Amino acid sequence: MRRARQFLSALLGAAVGLAGCGRESGIPLEPSAPSFLLGVNLGGLNALLLSCSPLPYAKSTVTLGTAGGSVSIGPHTLVVPAGALSGPVTITAENISDNVNSVRFSPEGLQFQKAAALTMSYSNCSGLGMLLPKKVAYTNELLTILELLQSVDLAGQKKVTGQLNHFSRYAVAY
Repeated sequence: MRRARQFLSALLGAAVGLAGCGRESGIPLEPSAPSFLLGVNLGGLNALLLSCSPLPYAKSTVTLGTAGGSVSIGPHTLVVPAGALSGPVTITAENISDNVNSVRFSPEGLQFQKAAALTMSYSNCSGLGMLLPKKVAYTNELLTILELLQSVDLAGQKKVTGQLNHFSRYAVAY
């Protein structure tokens, strides 16, 4: 047991040391630039956005109504249940190409009467965050985490599903 603790302490020390190194090392690091150092304290929990290789920009527009439906954008899918919308709404989904997996939905601020399910892939991601449970994070346009959504990490599929009640921008966090 003591040996395992020493190993974990050494591993954590090495990870912290590597996090301070530049990208010249070739080792994939979690986001470290000030605009991507997105740790927030949420009830004693720290959260960061998962570091990923950029996915291509993609955009999809669909009209959904009271029967609900889904919209796929890149490797991500939003499922709107029946009764979540009071009438027809034209929904635009964008997969933003960046070093984090992020999607933007509009019309911004659209409120659902029932929670919608956003499933985000993180199969193109790497780093120490891959060892921890993932969550879907509600972010602003600068990718500052505003809230962690109730989420289920489907680690075997490298996907995470979060329950959202409104449209904005979302990203994969740990």
